[in-house]
Amino acid sequence: MVSLSLSRPVQRRTLVAGMIGALLSACSTLPSYQRPSAEIPAQYAGAAPGWAQAAPADATPRGPWWTIFNDPVLNQLEARIDVSNQTVRKAVAQLQQARSMVDYQRAGFFPTITAGVAQDRSRTSQNVEGKSLAGKTVPDYSAGVSASWEPDLFGRVRDSVNGAQADAQASEADLEGVRLSMSADLAADYFSLRSLDTQKKLLDDSVSAYAAALKLLQQQLQNGAIDASAVAQATTQLEATRTQDTDIDVTRAQLQHAIATLTGEPASSFALPPNGSAVTPPAIPVGLPSQLLERRPDIAAAERRVASANAQIGAAQAAFFPDLVLSASAGLESTFFAPWLSAPSLFWSLGPQLAGTLFDGGKRRATLHGATAQYDGAVADYRQSVLVAFQQVEDNLSALHSLADEAASQQRATTAAELSLRLTTNRFNAGAVSYLDVVTAQTIALTNQRVADQIAARRLESSVLLLKALGGTWGEGKRAAGSV
Repeated sequence: MVSLSLSRPVQRRTLVAGMIGALLSACSTLPSYQRPSAEIPAQYAGAAPGWAQAAPADATPRGPWWTIFNDPVLNQLEARIDVSNQTVRKAVAQLQQARSMVDYQRAGFFPTITAGVAQDRSRTSQNVEGKSLAGKTVPDYSAGVSASWEPDLFGRVRDSVNGAQADAQASEADLEGVRLSMSADLAADYFSLRSLDTQKKLLDDSVSAYAAALKLLQQQLQNGAIDASAVAQATTQLEATRTQDTDIDVTRAQLQHAIATLTGEPASSFALPPNGSAVTPPAIPVGLPSQLLERRPDIAAAERRVASANAQIGAAQAAFFPDLVLSASAGLESTFFAPWLSAPSLFWSLGPQLAGTLFDGGKRRATLHGATAQYDGAVADYRQSVLVAFQQVEDNLSALHSLADEAASQQRATTAAELSLRLTTNRFNAGAVSYLDVVTAQTIALTNQRVADQIAARRLESSVLLLKALGGTWGEGKRAAGSV
């Protein structure tokens, strides 16, 4: 058997090291953190059966939600958001800045070491009594290294690191929020533009039909079959429709310019070809999980800022305790250069310093009160974010359900208006009614068709906004490429 024994100096050092370790692990001013409570309903009022209560899932990856619309052009445009959108790039830079602050605060755990070399000449006044160097010019050559370290006895550095990490996580959530917002804005603008293309095609067809009818009426007027009032009515209708047709070009150009900006391209060099085909809104899954609500990046960011504010309370409380600074320095110093590097030129110092503030006029207590108030405000922001999130989901669920009924009703009205137009045209050709009746029927039919197209556009917009309110997707998936 081999036994080991420690000398008294070694035992003393071991005991001191153990006491310091216990002190470092026991002294913490950081308040225990728990996620703030928020009132969450058991289900959405406007949801179909099958939706479950939400559970924390903001770290779950988000997918390219726009692919649910099955539009290749939209997919290509959305792919440019991460690469070229300047708002996203700014958010990326802010995230990198927040991460660098974590490294900055973590550096407080380590000692600071400096080194320097100096050479100077000094002269003491000859009229000073009691100095051996009075009236002499003395050169000085020195080189040295110094180190200082402040052990984190009461968790000030640790709390600062925790706060910086929470801020960095909040910045990451902010980045996701910017991505989600920009992609949703792009999708909404794109579908609005597609709706205008559908209405543009309808108005173009109507202008062509009205122009052909006017030409026929002008021929009939020359033959004396009708009076000039019918031609005037047809001309009025044609030009009014042309005006509506031209007005769509203005709005479409503005939407195209907005899409260019979102994708990071100059408006003057960006163009989307017209596409008048109808877009069908995606069906909402019956079992859509409400867990996805808590994927919302703004809720995640708000909760991380509560954690950061909690850490600031710990740092403010640590200021009431003294600071221990361990410092050491060593180097060479000589009046003459020749013996500068010899052993007699060596100097060194080593020693601890314990210092604390006895009176500061209430500054530290005010700082603590301010940190506590900031925490309370962050909790209120978090709870407000949750309330707003549920409101937005409810708003868009209700809108989608109402618009679906509206679309069905409007389709029946559009079909009836088209039937009325055909019957009125036949009666006019038979001489039973005036052309004013035809114009009225044409106007009603065109108006109803445009309303149907506008309802379809609103359904698409509400679908996009619901996806945004749910945090990005209705199903599981991986986030698009280009993540940080």
